[in-house]
Amino acid sequence: MASDTPTPDNAEGGQQPAAENYSPEEIEQGSAAATERGADVNLDLVLEVPVNVSLQVGSTNIPIRELVKLVEGSVIALDRESSEPMDVLVNGKLIAHGEIVIIDDQFGVRLTDVVSPVERIETIN
Repeated sequence: MASDTPTPDNAEGGQQPAAENYSPEEIEQGSAAATERGADVNLDLVLEVPVNVSLQVGSTNIPIRELVKLVEGSVIALDRESSEPMDVLVNGKLIAHGEIVIIDDQFGVRLTDVVSPVERIETIN
C-alpha cells in the first residue's frame, strides 16, 4: 500500500540512491564521516534482525574415549585461566570480552573490553 505522504528519499519521484560502501575508518569514526559525505546511515533497517549471542568460557579437545566416560560431576579442564575474561561472540564472531555476573539468580555478562569496529569488520570473511 503506497503512502500519499512523500518521504525525503522519493519526494520528487526519484529512486532511492544506491547503497554506499564505507571504509573501516569511516565506520570507526561513526556517522561523522557519513554526514560529511552527505549520506544518512539508516540503522532502522537492521535493528530488528535477530543475532545469536554466545559466551565462550574456554575450550578443550578430548578424544571420544574420554567423552563417553564423562558422568555427572566429571570435570573438564579448559584452555583458560579462571581469571581470564570470556569471549562474547555474535554469530560466531568475537565482539567483546567480559566477566560473569549474577543478577537476581540469573547469569549475565559485564563487558570489560569491546573489539573496535575496524577489527570486527576485518574478521568478516
